[in-house]
Amino acid sequence: MRRYRLLLALLLTALLCAPAWAQEEPQEVEIAPAYPIPGQVQQVLDIARSELGYEEVRGVTKYGEWVGDPKAEWCAEFLCWVVDQADQQLGTQMLRSLYPFYSANNTGRDWFLRQGRYIARKGMVNNWGTQWFKGSDQSMARNAYIPQPGDWVFFSYGASGDTSHVAMVEACYRQPDGSVVVQVIEGNNPSAVARARYPLTDWRIQGYGTVRDLADIVLRMGLEGEKVRALQEQLHLVELLGEQDINGFYSQRTSDAVKAFQQIMDMPTTGIANQKTQLALTAYADGWLMEHSSFWVVDDGSL
Repeated sequence: MRRYRLLLALLLTALLCAPAWAQEEPQEVEIAPAYPIPGQVQQVLDIARSELGYEEVRGVTKYGEWVGDPKAEWCAEFLCWVVDQADQQLGTQMLRSLYPFYSANNTGRDWFLRQGRYIARKGMVNNWGTQWFKGSDQSMARNAYIPQPGDWVFFSYGASGDTSHVAMVEACYRQPDGSVVVQVIEGNNPSAVARARYPLTDWRIQGYGTVRDLADIVLRMGLEGEKVRALQEQLHLVELLGEQDINGFYSQRTSDAVKAFQQIMDMPTTGIANQKTQLALTAYADGWLMEHSSFWVVDDGSL
């Protein structure tokens, strides 16, 4: 009986102490997307997943054949092919509108820049300037953007800053130490479609082509794209730029219009649409609209 009681006491002690020595190691946590994933983007992701494990044969891939270059370095070709497959299944036109169709270095990144949907990991784009999240009065900090599923991530492996590789973001994970890991699906890794993981702070990550318009950027003479066009439309709205000059190219006339606005606001007249200028112009244009009733249409119910 004494032995039985002793064994029972030892067992009870072990059960009570178990949580202290049998705790599980902290686990990574998937970061929920900050925005809903559009249905067509989800289809693109699903098709990319279905290609996992595909391997090139003697340097030839179906993605390269699709673009007419069977032995192409095929990371971009893979992503473009996936988008095209989704377009065919859904009857959409994402390729060339939501995503670029390209194969050469820098072309994809520059396309997203012109579309106004590129975020640099460091918060600054060479030959453009600093970036900030839309509506924010603070410059974007390095590694501040957590990419969303469906974004494209561009890599550079040299000092030139030229893009050398591209992949599609599948998800992001927060590690027990607080760091973030980006999980991607990529082609040509090194000869197959595969998943890979990169720290959010990885020096090779140049930036992200985003599904949504989430950030603004400094604009200046010689630049072109949708951000420039939006700036010109605001300048036209407040009667500082002619309608004929809304063309997406930051011309001398656009610079002069920016200078005129900066003068109105008692700002340095640089002709460069920096963060302070763009935020002020947006607020000024909103107020201008409210004050000019001719822009409001009232429906009195008459036919």
